[in-house]
Amino acid sequence: MLRYFLTTVRRRSTTILPHHNHYHRSANYKPPKTSTPPSPPKPPKAPQKPQTFTFHDVTWEDPYSWMSSLQDKVAMRHMDMYMEQEEKYTEAVMSETERLQTKLQSEMASRLNFDLSTAPVRWGPWLYYRRVEEGKQYPVLCRRLASLNEEFISHKSPGAGFDFTSGKRIEHKLLDYNQEAERFGGYAYEELSEISPDHKFLAYTMYDKDNDYFKLSVRNLNSGALCSKPHANRVSNLAWVKDGQALLYVITDENKRPFRIYCSMIGSTDEDVLLLEKQDENVHVKIRHTKDFHFVTVNTFSPTSSKVFLINAADPFSGMTLVWESEGIVHCILEHHQGYLYLFTDAAKDGQRVDSHYLLRSPVDSSSNPRIWENVFIDDQDLVIEDVDFCNSHLVLITREGRNYRICSVALPLPSGKQAVHLRELHPHFLPLPKHVCKISPGPNYDYYSTTMRFTISSPVMPDAVVDYDLSNGKWDIIQQQNMLHERTRILYGTALSSAIAEKSTNVKFSSMNDVKSEDDNLWNDLSEFYACEHHYVSSYDGTVVPLTIVYSRKNRKENQSPGLLHGHGAYGEILDKRWCSELKSLLDRGWIVAYADVRGGGGGGKKWHHDGRRTKKQNSVRDYISCSKYLVEKEIVQENKLAGWGYSAGGLLVASAINCCPELFRAAVLKVPFLDATNTLLYPILPLTAVDYEEFGYPGDIDDFHAIRNFSPYDNIQKDALYPTVLVSSSFNTRFGVWEAAKWVARVREQTIYDPKHPILLNLMTDIVEENRYLQCKESALETAFLLKAMDS
Repeated sequence: MLRYFLTTVRRRSTTILPHHNHYHRSANYKPPKTSTPPSPPKPPKAPQKPQTFTFHDVTWEDPYSWMSSLQDKVAMRHMDMYMEQEEKYTEAVMSETERLQTKLQSEMASRLNFDLSTAPVRWGPWLYYRRVEEGKQYPVLCRRLASLNEEFISHKSPGAGFDFTSGKRIEHKLLDYNQEAERFGGYAYEELSEISPDHKFLAYTMYDKDNDYFKLSVRNLNSGALCSKPHANRVSNLAWVKDGQALLYVITDENKRPFRIYCSMIGSTDEDVLLLEKQDENVHVKIRHTKDFHFVTVNTFSPTSSKVFLINAADPFSGMTLVWESEGIVHCILEHHQGYLYLFTDAAKDGQRVDSHYLLRSPVDSSSNPRIWENVFIDDQDLVIEDVDFCNSHLVLITREGRNYRICSVALPLPSGKQAVHLRELHPHFLPLPKHVCKISPGPNYDYYSTTMRFTISSPVMPDAVVDYDLSNGKWDIIQQQNMLHERTRILYGTALSSAIAEKSTNVKFSSMNDVKSEDDNLWNDLSEFYACEHHYVSSYDGTVVPLTIVYSRKNRKENQSPGLLHGHGAYGEILDKRWCSELKSLLDRGWIVAYADVRGGGGGGKKWHHDGRRTKKQNSVRDYISCSKYLVEKEIVQENKLAGWGYSAGGLLVASAINCCPELFRAAVLKVPFLDATNTLLYPILPLTAVDYEEFGYPGDIDDFHAIRNFSPYDNIQKDALYPTVLVSSSFNTRFGVWEAAKWVARVREQTIYDPKHPILLNLMTDIVEENRYLQCKESALETAFLLKAMDS
């Protein structure tokens, strides 16, 4: 029809003027120039300064090793100039998306949770919370007595109100992080924060950016003044003892290895006392107090052993008692409850490796040497205990059956003098949960004597819900959850619940089922009516079944035409982050598929699943990711040539390695602060690495590990003369994996692969404070999203 219309117009136009018209062109007439599109910007070319390395009789050349020569001032000047060129190139390539980025940033900012306060945490007589004051960048730590105007306590404004009896405001300001920013050069980042059990002091560590360490301060909560001591640098752990009269802290050496424990008496002028020092550079030290503050546990671990010592919190100078030890690096957390020590660990049993954690217990006053530990539960292959938490009256277990998560509580104390039992024999109460739960995280739960415990429930199709469960009666409240549909936040905190739905939710009892009944789904602000969540199982190259989670908009998905984004991580046994992400809503609403590949090396499948994707078996992670990528395309879930990869940190290694293997499989990729130069980083670490890092990726001194590292290192396996997808690599000078890793990989990909201006390789330098600023996060997310949209449209 359009072709006919244009033809008709042309025919009519020829009959308007007679053939003998006398119109003619001027001699000075110049035909209009046809506008030619501007030529694409050319990528910068990094200087090459080849350096040869040899290890285990293998020799290789690295033309960009100079980028990591941090002590070479000339090299660093060249690096600064090169980074400036990269920044300009990225800006030039992305300039045509500026309006799109602005639109996306506006979309994402509109979805931010604008709550001015965190959900108040009750501990003893106090409610603790952080809130943001208008016009300020950083929050203020506050508290108020829970007993004052209790009926008006709300999450949105916990500090509101006035105590007419005392004539004072209800709220007590404890620490203003805006003032801390003035102390630390305009930057306020806190790592540790511990309030003393008597609620009189706050011990906290702030990041000193100029010196690259965390500085310890102790503040008197009654006067607001800083205590004269301790003032220690390079602090990695804290634990209060003597009911808040003394503080234990751990400091690190120059390589950021925790190795010394000190005890400081608050208010005393005496020197802090050294309790422990580990000179062996392979040994790391960590401390934590038990929830009842009766003991402090000291964990020491190295590649050869893991040990747990006990310090009596009432008398920290009485020495340390060894209560447990195991070979190798293992995970172990110790708690105390009414005369029993409970140990949650994944250590080998009788010399045999186990696939999951288990719970042990032993009387505190046991005289046996070595100490005898008994199993609490009989091993159950179908029911895996992922985490535990204690209060005075209950033990709470986060369990997993297959890939399904549950929470249950068991009354304490447990029967004494009884052999290990099946969990069901203790009559566990299962707590209500929504559908599609992908993660359950215990909250702070500071108040050991409260029957209420807090958890954060995560799902791919539901904003995170912060939930308080009352273990004594089965009631539960959603304390905080953003309502994405109405751009507001549910407030169901306290006794004065205003809505009928909130009233209904507080009376839902314990259930033996994992999911809430269908009629109660609306209580969770579940978005599954609008966004679908599907679980697929993909056969990898060796027949191993890999879980694949797929999320899409029911309204905007286009059958067989949807672009897709595949997330992956696969390291450290960590569960892949599949939580609902409001930034991804911009892709979902544009018809994208967002998928998550739970590859080997990650969590959620037991210890064997983790070990089958690390060290010499790291290629399993990469092949699993490639299998999931091919599945999405072959099953026409994602349109062919419209698949993008996304990886963060170690996930960047995963995605980059997959691109090296199958560059034609991907249209684009986003790599955030990625681990790309594995060979050089593990052989010649510039930033300190831990034994856990070497256990994960391999010890270069081991020849089998070394060859495996060479095979999976993305920087060392770039395909020559291949067409790579367009890639956005984001990094920063202040990250665990240095910016030089990203810069070296970008330079080498451009050098060795086919140049195509439609497939640019971009390096994006993030600001150091992006993690602390939600609006900067929106800006970075908008850039990534615009990059992906541009890549699919090009």
